[in-house]
Amino acid sequence: MLCKYPRSVAFLALTSLILPATLVFGKDMVATPPDEPVLGELEPVLVETLLGTDADPDGSLATVCDHEAIRAQVKKHKLKLFGGPMLGCLTDRGVRVWLRTPAEAEVQVVVGSGKELAKPVRSAVVRTRKEVDLTALLDIEGLQPFTVYHYDVLVDGKSALAPELPSFRTAPSRGQAAKFHVGFGGGSRYIPQNERVWDAIVACDPIAFLFLGDNLYIDKPLQRNLQRVYYYRRQLRPEYRRLTSSTAMYAVWDDHDFGVNDCSGGPDRFKPDWKVPVWKVFKENWNNAYYGGGEKQPGCWFDFSIGDVDFFMTDGRYYRSFKDGTMLGPVQKQWLLEKLKASTATFKVIGSGTLWTETADKGGADSWWGVPEEREEVFSLIDREKIPGVILLSADRHRTDVYQIKRPNGYTLWEFETSKLTNLHTHGTKPQAVFSYNKGNFFGLLTFDTTKADPELTFQCITIDGESVYSLTLRRSQLQVE
Repeated sequence: MLCKYPRSVAFLALTSLILPATLVFGKDMVATPPDEPVLGELEPVLVETLLGTDADPDGSLATVCDHEAIRAQVKKHKLKLFGGPMLGCLTDRGVRVWLRTPAEAEVQVVVGSGKELAKPVRSAVVRTRKEVDLTALLDIEGLQPFTVYHYDVLVDGKSALAPELPSFRTAPSRGQAAKFHVGFGGGSRYIPQNERVWDAIVACDPIAFLFLGDNLYIDKPLQRNLQRVYYYRRQLRPEYRRLTSSTAMYAVWDDHDFGVNDCSGGPDRFKPDWKVPVWKVFKENWNNAYYGGGEKQPGCWFDFSIGDVDFFMTDGRYYRSFKDGTMLGPVQKQWLLEKLKASTATFKVIGSGTLWTETADKGGADSWWGVPEEREEVFSLIDREKIPGVILLSADRHRTDVYQIKRPNGYTLWEFETSKLTNLHTHGTKPQAVFSYNKGNFFGLLTFDTTKADPELTFQCITIDGESVYSLTLRRSQLQVE
């Protein structure tokens, strides 16, 4: 049986006056067992300090880092980092490292060959700042393509990671023949006994991992303090840190980590009032290259490349308005269409928090099938411009599905959906899918192989125990107009 914290009295008093019940009551917070190292003892202190009776809804570690109880926990557990390191923005020549410290500190990343860090390359020295919840981003450049490196993080000049220095591989260069793995998934509510899924992903040695939404299940858009506590707990898990320290992370949100179940943000950039504050918390806790159109056009969409694969990560919540027939809003839609048309990559991957297929659950009421005209704009561009190598990714439903989307004037589009990384709740399988699976917990793994004359991508559904329960290989020649 899962242990749960009671809802804060102060939280209920505040939110019940402002929001309907659907915005107030999300899933209860699942407690970490008290016998778990570090977090079992630290978590109740965080909950009491940040979510207590007189809690500040905008509270953060930065606002309570000088609290006696927090300082005592940091000292007892010798916490040099309070999150991270998290890799991101991976290129063939460099990487960006995200981290959080327990108090303001000078930080630096040192990268080199082997655990001895031979021929070291150093980032600039950066200070973590309370204004961004004690986080920092550190850029490393001057590395070699598709090469393994080790690294250390220095906090006020002292190692935060020794003796177990993590390693990572840089991306292949554009045009460089290479074979690499990219993991993806959604549906990762904090469930202590299922946090081992992050080690299962690490065992597959992916160069990157894509979070496609429902990454935490917060469901409290007015409570930035609670949102942050959810992030802290996940970031302090040793299994998660092993993943983020070795694999480049890329993330967009879906309903449960943006607002509440099945929510639509609406067309206004800054209304409802909670949208921008939630966006700022999201930016504090991820390591993406950019977040939508920035302060003037908030959102979490972005794109990046790994070798000859381009990835387009979409935000289907911030501007969603089914009344207006849009999932993306006009600015993001234009961005996606222009990026797709301009791409010369061997494979193009479009990530979405919700399903693309016309056989989506709820009759399309919470998926791309609910905005058929906008969906058709994207697909028609692929057909009309004869854009080859496109595949679709999605999450949201608590199972793994493979769909074929037939196109009368183009090639068949393949969709791979998976969203039960850690969740306990399960959705029923879909008879319309080529493959549909919902037993236990799992993630998706894409293997790209551009070393072959006809490049290939392989999708696998891999369980929390490391078992591959399904595999499908597509050749580039299958993803183009004849």
